[in-house]
Amino acid sequence: MIELDGLTKRYGEKQAVDRLSFSVRPGVVTGFLGPNGAGKSTTMRMMLGLDLPTGGDVRIDGRHYAELREPLNAIGALLEARSVHGGRTAYHHLLCLAQSNGIPESRVPEVLDLVGLTGVARKRPKGFSMGMGQRLGIAAALLGDPGILLFDEPVNGLDPEGIHWVRNLMKELAAEGRTVFVSSHLMSEMALTADHLVVIGQGRLLADTTMAEFIASHSRTYVRLRSPEPERLRDVLHAEGLPPQTAADGSLQVEGAPADRLGELAAEHRIVLHELSPQQASLEEAFMRLTAGAVEYHAHTAGEATAAGIPPPGGAPPEPAPAAWGEGWRERQAGQGRTRKRGG
Repeated sequence: MIELDGLTKRYGEKQAVDRLSFSVRPGVVTGFLGPNGAGKSTTMRMMLGLDLPTGGDVRIDGRHYAELREPLNAIGALLEARSVHGGRTAYHHLLCLAQSNGIPESRVPEVLDLVGLTGVARKRPKGFSMGMGQRLGIAAALLGDPGILLFDEPVNGLDPEGIHWVRNLMKELAAEGRTVFVSSHLMSEMALTADHLVVIGQGRLLADTTMAEFIASHSRTYVRLRSPEPERLRDVLHAEGLPPQTAADGSLQVEGAPADRLGELAAEHRIVLHELSPQQASLEEAFMRLTAGAVEYHAHTAGEATAAGIPPPGGAPPEPAPAAWGEGWRERQAGQGRTRKRGG
Protein backbone atom coordinates (compact mmCIF):
# COMPACT_ATOMS: atom_id res chain seq x y z
CA MET A 1 0.00 0.00 0.00
CA ILE A 2 1.03 3.60 -0.67
CA GLU A 3 -0.03 6.21 1.92
CA LEU A 4 0.14 9.97 1.47
CA ASP A 5 -0.44 12.23 4.45
CA GLY A 6 -0.58 15.96 3.76
CA LEU A 7 2.06 15.62 1.02
CA THR A 8 3.17 19.06 -0.15
CA LYS A 9 5.74 20.35 -2.63
CA ARG A 10 6.65 23.95 -3.42
CA TYR A 11 9.07 25.27 -6.02
CA GLY A 12 9.66 28.85 -4.90
CA GLU A 13 6.24 30.47 -4.93
CA LYS A 14 4.76 27.67 -7.04
CA GLN A 15 2.65 25.18 -5.05
CA ALA A 16 2.97 22.01 -7.16
CA VAL A 17 1.37 19.64 -4.63
CA ASP A 18 -0.95 20.92 -1.93
CA ARG A 19 -1.49 18.75 1.18
CA LEU A 20 -2.44 15.54 -0.64
CA SER A 21 -3.77 12.73 1.52
CA PHE A 22 -4.95 9.42 0.07
CA SER A 23 -4.09 5.72 0.07
CA VAL A 24 -3.46 3.41 -2.87
CA ARG A 25 -4.68 -0.02 -1.85
CA PRO A 26 -3.76 -3.48 -3.13
CA GLY A 27 -6.04 -5.63 -5.24
CA VAL A 28 -7.37 -2.91 -7.56
CA VAL A 29 -6.00 -0.78 -10.37
CA THR A 30 -6.01 2.83 -9.15
CA GLY A 31 -6.02 5.47 -11.87
CA PHE A 32 -4.29 8.79 -11.19
CA LEU A 33 -5.85 11.63 -13.19
CA GLY A 34 -5.43 15.38 -13.46
CA PRO A 35 -4.98 18.11 -16.06
CA ASN A 36 -1.53 19.08 -17.29
CA GLY A 37 0.33 20.82 -14.49
CA ALA A 38 -1.86 19.26 -11.79
CA GLY A 39 1.13 17.79 -9.93
CA LYS A 40 0.82 14.12 -10.90
CA SER A 41 4.44 13.57 -11.94
CA THR A 42 5.74 15.50 -8.92
CA THR A 43 3.60 13.35 -6.63
CA MET A 44 4.90 10.12 -8.17
CA ARG A 45 8.49 11.36 -7.96
CA MET A 46 8.04 12.05 -4.25
CA MET A 47 6.66 8.53 -3.77
CA LEU A 48 9.96 7.24 -5.16
CA GLY A 49 12.21 9.63 -3.26
CA LEU A 50 13.27 11.46 -6.43
CA ASP A 51 11.89 14.73 -5.06
CA LEU A 52 11.81 15.63 -1.38
CA PRO A 53 8.49 16.92 -0.04
CA THR A 54 8.23 20.42 1.39
CA GLY A 55 5.77 19.03 3.91
CA GLY A 56 3.75 15.95 4.75
CA ASP A 57 4.73 12.33 4.33
CA VAL A 58 4.54 9.41 1.89
CA ARG A 59 5.16 5.79 2.84
CA ILE A 60 5.55 2.55 0.90
CA ASP A 61 4.15 -0.32 2.98
CA GLY A 62 4.77 1.78 6.08
CA ARG A 63 8.32 2.89 5.21
CA HIS A 64 9.91 5.76 3.34
CA TYR A 65 11.40 4.84 -0.03
CA ALA A 66 14.90 5.69 1.24
CA GLU A 67 14.50 3.04 3.95
CA LEU A 68 13.99 0.24 1.41
CA ARG A 69 17.25 -1.73 1.25
CA GLU A 70 16.52 -3.28 -2.17
CA PRO A 71 13.72 -1.07 -3.49
CA LEU A 72 13.04 -2.93 -6.76
CA ASN A 73 11.87 -5.90 -4.71
CA ALA A 74 9.26 -3.72 -3.00
CA ILE A 75 8.17 -1.22 -5.66
CA GLY A 76 8.66 -1.08 -9.41
CA ALA A 77 8.08 2.06 -11.44
CA LEU A 78 7.92 3.33 -15.00
CA LEU A 79 8.25 7.11 -15.00
CA GLU A 80 10.49 7.82 -17.98
CA ALA A 81 11.02 4.91 -20.36
CA ARG A 82 13.98 6.56 -22.11
CA SER A 83 16.05 6.74 -18.92
CA VAL A 84 18.42 3.95 -19.97
CA HIS A 85 22.17 3.76 -20.57
CA GLY A 86 22.67 4.13 -24.32
CA GLY A 87 25.74 1.89 -24.40
CA ARG A 88 24.16 -1.16 -22.75
CA THR A 89 21.99 -3.74 -24.42
CA ALA A 90 18.46 -4.27 -23.15
CA TYR A 91 19.65 -7.43 -21.41
CA HIS A 92 22.55 -5.73 -19.66
CA HIS A 93 20.43 -2.73 -18.70
CA LEU A 94 18.14 -5.07 -16.79
CA LEU A 95 21.05 -7.15 -15.49
CA CYS A 96 22.65 -4.05 -13.96
CA LEU A 97 19.40 -3.20 -12.19
CA ALA A 98 19.03 -6.78 -11.00
CA GLN A 99 22.55 -6.99 -9.57
CA SER A 100 22.10 -3.70 -7.70
CA ASN A 101 18.99 -5.03 -5.98
CA GLY A 102 19.94 -8.64 -5.22
CA ILE A 103 17.74 -10.06 -7.99
CA PRO A 104 18.97 -13.28 -9.65
CA GLU A 105 20.08 -13.03 -13.28
CA SER A 106 17.53 -15.68 -14.25
CA ARG A 107 14.83 -13.04 -13.75
CA VAL A 108 16.16 -10.93 -16.66
CA PRO A 109 15.15 -13.28 -19.51
CA GLU A 110 11.85 -13.92 -17.75
CA VAL A 111 10.76 -10.28 -17.84
CA LEU A 112 12.13 -9.78 -21.37
CA ASP A 113 9.96 -12.66 -22.52
CA LEU A 114 6.99 -11.31 -20.57
CA VAL A 115 7.11 -7.95 -22.35
CA GLY A 116 7.90 -9.44 -25.76
CA LEU A 117 11.52 -8.23 -26.14
CA THR A 118 13.40 -11.54 -26.19
CA GLY A 119 14.27 -11.05 -29.86
CA VAL A 120 16.02 -7.73 -29.21
CA ALA A 121 17.56 -8.54 -25.82
CA ARG A 122 21.12 -8.07 -27.19
CA LYS A 123 20.35 -4.81 -28.97
CA ARG A 124 20.93 -1.31 -27.57
CA PRO A 125 17.75 0.58 -26.57
CA LYS A 126 18.88 3.75 -28.36
CA GLY A 127 17.59 2.13 -31.56
CA PHE A 128 14.26 1.11 -30.04
CA SER A 129 10.96 2.63 -31.05
CA MET A 130 8.93 4.44 -28.39
CA GLY A 131 6.75 1.37 -27.91
CA MET A 132 9.76 -0.92 -27.45
CA GLY A 133 11.18 1.57 -24.96
CA GLN A 134 7.93 1.43 -23.00
CA ARG A 135 8.09 -2.36 -22.93
CA LEU A 136 11.66 -2.24 -21.61
CA GLY A 137 10.59 0.22 -18.92
CA ILE A 138 7.76 -2.10 -17.88
CA ALA A 139 10.23 -5.00 -17.77
CA ALA A 140 12.42 -2.98 -15.39
CA ALA A 141 9.43 -2.24 -13.17
CA LEU A 142 8.55 -5.94 -12.99
CA LEU A 143 12.16 -7.10 -12.49
CA GLY A 144 12.02 -7.55 -8.71
CA ASP A 145 8.49 -9.06 -8.78
CA PRO A 146 7.36 -6.22 -6.46
CA GLY A 147 4.08 -5.94 -4.61
CA ILE A 148 3.66 -2.28 -5.61
CA LEU A 149 3.83 -0.88 -9.14
CA LEU A 150 3.72 2.71 -10.42
CA PHE A 151 3.21 3.45 -14.11
CA ASP A 152 3.22 6.92 -15.68
CA GLU A 153 1.64 6.87 -19.18
CA PRO A 154 2.47 3.17 -19.72
CA VAL A 155 0.81 2.87 -23.16
CA ASN A 156 2.71 5.76 -24.81
CA GLY A 157 3.90 4.66 -28.25
CA LEU A 158 2.27 1.23 -28.09
CA ASP A 159 0.20 -0.19 -30.94
CA PRO A 160 -3.35 -1.51 -30.30
CA GLU A 161 -2.04 -4.99 -29.45
CA GLY A 162 0.44 -3.50 -26.99
CA ILE A 163 -2.22 -1.33 -25.37
CA HIS A 164 -4.47 -4.37 -24.96
CA TRP A 165 -1.55 -6.30 -23.43
CA VAL A 166 -0.77 -3.51 -20.91
CA ARG A 167 -4.43 -3.25 -19.95
CA ASN A 168 -4.63 -6.98 -19.20
CA LEU A 169 -1.25 -6.91 -17.43
CA MET A 170 -2.47 -4.20 -15.03
CA LYS A 171 -5.61 -6.16 -14.23
CA GLU A 172 -3.68 -9.39 -13.71
CA LEU A 173 -1.20 -7.71 -11.37
CA ALA A 174 -4.04 -6.25 -9.29
CA ALA A 175 -5.85 -9.60 -9.26
CA GLU A 176 -2.71 -11.11 -7.71
CA GLY A 177 -3.15 -8.71 -4.79
CA ARG A 178 -0.57 -6.13 -5.86
CA THR A 179 -0.92 -2.36 -5.53
CA VAL A 180 -1.15 -0.87 -9.05
CA PHE A 181 -1.08 2.92 -9.50
CA VAL A 182 -1.40 4.22 -13.07
CA SER A 183 -1.28 7.78 -14.39
CA SER A 184 -2.59 8.41 -17.91
CA HIS A 185 -4.21 11.06 -20.10
CA LEU A 186 -6.02 8.42 -22.19
CA MET A 187 -9.47 8.51 -20.62
CA SER A 188 -10.93 5.77 -22.79
CA GLU A 189 -8.13 3.42 -21.77
CA MET A 190 -8.35 4.39 -18.11
CA ALA A 191 -12.08 3.68 -18.16
CA LEU A 192 -11.32 0.12 -19.29
CA THR A 193 -8.46 -0.44 -16.85
CA ALA A 194 -8.98 1.32 -13.52
CA ASP A 195 -11.31 0.24 -10.71
CA HIS A 196 -10.59 3.24 -8.47
CA LEU A 197 -9.71 6.84 -9.24
CA VAL A 198 -7.66 9.53 -7.56
CA VAL A 199 -8.13 12.90 -9.29
CA ILE A 200 -6.11 16.02 -8.53
CA GLY A 201 -6.15 19.56 -9.85
CA GLN A 202 -3.66 22.35 -9.15
CA GLY A 203 -1.98 20.04 -6.65
CA ARG A 204 -5.12 19.44 -4.59
CA LEU A 205 -7.23 16.31 -4.18
CA LEU A 206 -10.52 16.53 -6.12
CA ALA A 207 -11.78 12.95 -5.93
CA ASP A 208 -10.86 9.61 -4.34
CA THR A 209 -13.57 7.13 -5.30
CA THR A 210 -14.54 4.16 -7.43
CA MET A 211 -14.81 4.52 -11.20
CA ALA A 212 -18.59 3.96 -11.16
CA GLU A 213 -19.17 6.48 -8.35
CA PHE A 214 -16.97 9.07 -10.04
CA ILE A 215 -18.88 8.94 -13.33
CA ALA A 216 -22.26 8.92 -11.57
CA SER A 217 -21.34 11.89 -9.37
CA HIS A 218 -19.87 14.09 -12.11
CA SER A 219 -22.06 13.44 -15.10
CA ARG A 220 -25.62 13.70 -16.30
CA THR A 221 -27.59 10.47 -16.77
CA TYR A 222 -30.77 10.47 -18.82
CA VAL A 223 -32.90 8.43 -21.26
CA ARG A 224 -33.23 9.50 -24.89
CA LEU A 225 -36.52 8.91 -26.68
CA ARG A 226 -37.49 9.45 -30.31
CA SER A 227 -41.01 9.09 -31.60
CA PRO A 228 -43.00 10.04 -34.73
CA GLU A 229 -45.45 11.59 -32.23
CA PRO A 230 -43.18 13.82 -30.16
CA GLU A 231 -45.94 16.19 -29.01
CA ARG A 232 -48.10 13.36 -27.63
CA LEU A 233 -45.08 11.82 -25.94
CA ARG A 234 -44.11 15.16 -24.44
CA ASP A 235 -47.63 15.66 -23.03
CA VAL A 236 -47.64 12.18 -21.47
CA LEU A 237 -44.25 12.77 -19.85
CA HIS A 238 -45.35 16.15 -18.47
CA ALA A 239 -48.49 14.54 -17.01
CA GLU A 240 -46.28 11.98 -15.22
CA GLY A 241 -44.12 14.70 -13.71
CA LEU A 242 -41.22 13.93 -16.04
CA PRO A 243 -40.74 17.08 -18.11
CA PRO A 244 -38.39 16.27 -21.02
CA GLN A 245 -35.73 18.39 -22.63
CA THR A 246 -35.76 18.62 -26.42
CA ALA A 247 -32.41 18.00 -28.11
CA ALA A 248 -31.26 19.63 -31.34
CA ASP A 249 -32.15 16.47 -33.32
CA GLY A 250 -35.72 16.50 -32.00
CA SER A 251 -35.26 13.65 -29.55
CA LEU A 252 -36.48 13.97 -25.96
CA GLN A 253 -34.23 13.61 -22.94
CA VAL A 254 -35.73 12.51 -19.64
CA GLU A 255 -34.04 12.41 -16.25
CA GLY A 256 -35.32 10.75 -13.09
CA ALA A 257 -36.88 7.62 -14.60
CA PRO A 258 -35.41 4.33 -15.87
CA ALA A 259 -35.73 3.32 -19.50
CA ASP A 260 -38.06 0.40 -18.79
CA ARG A 261 -40.56 2.66 -16.99
CA LEU A 262 -40.55 5.12 -19.90
CA GLY A 263 -41.04 2.30 -22.38
CA GLU A 264 -44.02 0.98 -20.41
CA LEU A 265 -45.46 4.49 -20.24
CA ALA A 266 -45.26 4.89 -24.03
CA ALA A 267 -46.85 1.46 -24.52
CA GLU A 268 -49.75 2.32 -22.17
CA HIS A 269 -50.57 5.31 -24.37
CA ARG A 270 -49.91 3.44 -27.64
CA ILE A 271 -47.09 5.78 -28.62
CA VAL A 272 -44.61 4.38 -31.12
CA LEU A 273 -40.96 4.74 -30.10
CA HIS A 274 -38.10 4.72 -32.60
CA GLU A 275 -35.49 5.01 -29.86
CA LEU A 276 -35.37 4.31 -26.13
CA SER A 277 -31.78 4.44 -24.91
CA PRO A 278 -30.20 5.15 -21.52
CA GLN A 279 -27.36 7.69 -21.78
CA GLN A 280 -24.49 8.08 -19.36
CA ALA A 281 -21.49 10.35 -19.63
CA SER A 282 -18.08 8.87 -20.35
CA LEU A 283 -15.17 9.11 -17.94
CA GLU A 284 -13.75 11.88 -20.13
CA GLU A 285 -16.92 13.97 -19.82
CA ALA A 286 -17.08 13.44 -16.05
CA PHE A 287 -13.38 14.29 -15.69
CA MET A 288 -13.68 17.49 -17.72
CA ARG A 289 -16.70 18.60 -15.72
CA LEU A 290 -14.91 18.06 -12.39
CA THR A 291 -11.61 19.64 -13.42
CA ALA A 292 -12.96 22.56 -15.48
CA GLY A 293 -11.89 25.04 -12.81
CA ALA A 294 -8.47 23.44 -12.27
CA VAL A 295 -7.09 23.54 -15.81
CA GLU A 296 -3.87 25.56 -15.85
CA TYR A 297 -3.26 25.52 -19.62
CA HIS A 298 -6.47 26.08 -21.55
CA ALA A 299 -6.56 26.14 -25.35
CA HIS A 300 -9.32 27.95 -27.23
CA THR A 301 -11.38 26.73 -30.15
CA ALA A 302 -11.44 29.01 -33.18
CA GLY A 303 -14.87 30.31 -32.16
CA GLU A 304 -13.81 30.98 -28.57
CA ALA A 305 -10.65 32.72 -29.73
CA THR A 306 -12.58 35.00 -32.07
CA ALA A 307 -15.07 35.87 -29.33
CA ALA A 308 -12.20 36.63 -26.95
CA GLY A 309 -10.38 38.79 -29.51
CA ILE A 310 -7.44 36.37 -29.94
CA PRO A 311 -5.98 36.41 -33.47
CA PRO A 312 -6.05 33.06 -35.29
CA PRO A 313 -2.63 31.63 -36.20
CA GLY A 314 -1.54 32.73 -39.65
CA GLY A 315 -4.66 34.77 -40.22
CA ALA A 316 -5.97 38.30 -39.86
CA PRO A 317 -7.06 39.34 -36.38
CA PRO A 318 -10.78 39.18 -35.69
CA GLU A 319 -12.68 42.44 -35.71
CA PRO A 320 -12.68 44.75 -33.91
CA ALA A 321 -8.92 44.53 -33.46
CA PRO A 322 -8.32 48.24 -32.71
CA ALA A 323 -10.82 48.22 -29.87
CA ALA A 324 -9.35 45.10 -28.37
CA TRP A 325 -5.62 45.82 -28.72
CA GLY A 326 -5.21 49.48 -29.60
CA GLU A 327 -5.00 51.30 -32.89
CA GLY A 328 -1.34 50.42 -33.49
CA TRP A 329 -1.81 46.66 -33.37
CA ARG A 330 -1.92 46.03 -37.13
CA GLU A 331 1.11 48.23 -37.73
CA ARG A 332 3.12 46.43 -35.03
CA GLN A 333 2.11 43.05 -36.42
CA ALA A 334 3.09 44.06 -39.95
CA GLY A 335 6.47 45.26 -38.69
CA GLN A 336 7.05 42.00 -36.81
CA GLY A 337 6.15 40.03 -39.92
CA ARG A 338 8.76 41.89 -41.96
CA THR A 339 11.37 41.34 -39.27
CA ARG A 340 10.65 37.60 -39.14
CA LYS A 341 10.94 37.38 -42.93
CA ARG A 342 14.38 39.04 -42.94
CA GLY A 343 15.59 36.79 -40.12
CA GLY A 344 14.30 33.60 -41.76
